[in-house]
Formats: sequence, C-alpha cells, structure tokens
Amino acid sequence: HVQLVESGGGSVQAGGDLKLSCTTSGATWDRSMAWFRQAPGKEREGVAAIYSDGSVTYAESVKGRFYISQDVAKTTMFLQMFSLTPEDTAMYYCAATYGLGTRDPLSRTQYNYWGQGTQVTVS
Repeated sequence: HVQLVESGGGSVQAGGDLKLSCTTSGATWDRSMAWFRQAPGKEREGVAAIYSDGSVTYAESVKGRFYISQDVAKTTMFLQMFSLTPEDTAMYYCAATYGLGTRDPLSRTQYNYWGQGTQVTVS
C-alpha cells in the first residue's frame, strides 16, 4: 500500500525559498516519483521527477530554481525551491508510479498514487 504525505508548504515573499517534503510508504523498487502543481483554474502540471535510478528531470519553467531529491532510504522526497515568483503559487502534490520506463515522467496520467497536496503561496 502506497501512501504519500506532503509537508513544507506555506507563504513566502517573491524571491524567497521553500522546501517541500513528501514522506512515502510502499515498495521502492522501480518506483519513480514526481512533484506536480495546480494553480486555480489551471491544469495540474509536472514540475520535477526522479526516476528509480536517481536521475531527475524538470519542467522548463523551474529549471535552475527547483531541485528534486530523495533520501538514501527513499522514504522521503524533497523539492527545494529557490527564487520563487507569484507564478509558482499553487497546490503542490507528490506522486508515485511503478515501471515508468520511457514514458513521460512529467505527465500526470503516468502516476497512480497521489498525496493530498500542500499549498505554496508567493506574494
């Protein structure tokens, strides 16, 4: 059984930083994980993903500002966010899937497991 719980959201001024965490349970073998975000009235979009082998990928809009990582035991995934802008305001979700292979790691349709989300507000 896979459970995902996000934390670390909050309100920050433009230019500030924030670090999100996602605690996980369930098997880790061949598991890929990602961060998505959804702003009011917009589609949920992929922000960053980490493959089972540890390689990572980012959406163009956050490259050089956001960094995804996970601990050695793969029980917690992180999203370190720097230089936040109001456009980064959204509900942030962590997601997990197994056997991603060569499919798009930033496509929401590839993920079976989701957390409840944590709000990030940048003003």
